[in-house]
Amino acid sequence: MSMIVSSIGQGILWSILGIALYLTFRILDFPDMTVEGSFPLGAASAVTLISHGVNPFLATLIAFLIGSLAGLATGLLYTKGKIPVLLAGILVMTACLSINLRIMGSANISLLNQKTIFTNTFLSHLPKYFDMVVLGLLIVSVITLILVWFLQTEIGQAFIATGDNVTMAQSFGIQTDRMTIMGLMLSNGLIGLGGAIIAQSNGYADINMGIGTIVIALASIIIGEVVFGNLTLNERLIAVIMGSIFYRLVLLGVLQLGFSTNDLNLISSIILATAMILPQLRKYFKLESMMKKGGSNS
Repeated sequence: MSMIVSSIGQGILWSILGIALYLTFRILDFPDMTVEGSFPLGAASAVTLISHGVNPFLATLIAFLIGSLAGLATGLLYTKGKIPVLLAGILVMTACLSINLRIMGSANISLLNQKTIFTNTFLSHLPKYFDMVVLGLLIVSVITLILVWFLQTEIGQAFIATGDNVTMAQSFGIQTDRMTIMGLMLSNGLIGLGGAIIAQSNGYADINMGIGTIVIALASIIIGEVVFGNLTLNERLIAVIMGSIFYRLVLLGVLQLGFSTNDLNLISSIILATAMILPQLRKYFKLESMMKKGGSNS
């Protein structure tokens, strides 16, 4: 039971990354590779600040701002430098590796005996792993409500229009470059925030913790879409959260079959590929069924 609760808690915390990537990957239609740099960047920033005595909540907020700077760099390289989408993200992701080492001063930092956002009287009285579930639900709910409100504002609608059709958006007077930069800053800010929270949950920050992050975030999005089907934009944000939880539970089930934790990246890729193939399989079997019915009627 404790393993299931832990997986649900991890799924909720990791859903922050899924929501963040949804802003760029789905709404903005921007395949942002900065994720694997801004995630450990947020973790490194928060953990380093906490280890130097900074309030963990303030350190987590600063991680959001620093993650936003990574998004700003990618946005400027793409919009002003005219560097291709993928390459702009890869350049910033690569730069973040050195920046993270500069921030931490070593390959990893432990939070042993340090206060974190999970260190408070209320959470300490909860059963094991329920602190992740409760605090995770609170944080994710606030983020989701803010995004739902934002996407309904004039700026939010301009942001959506930019992702739908850049040329059309420009014809309406929308400054699409600004919308792209804003979206990347918001997305990578949330990714940095997620990195800070997950690092505090794990009790450490590591230089390599960003590897495979984009696959995990994409799995949350794809699984949510496959399971729940056609939804409104606001409902899709909730579907991403549920997709992240489902992904963690599936991962737990696979590990219970005897696979090693060293295979996590391989398993994650297989789960994501399977989720992406499922809609095509549905169409194929639906077509086969229709053809059989047509043949029997004739």
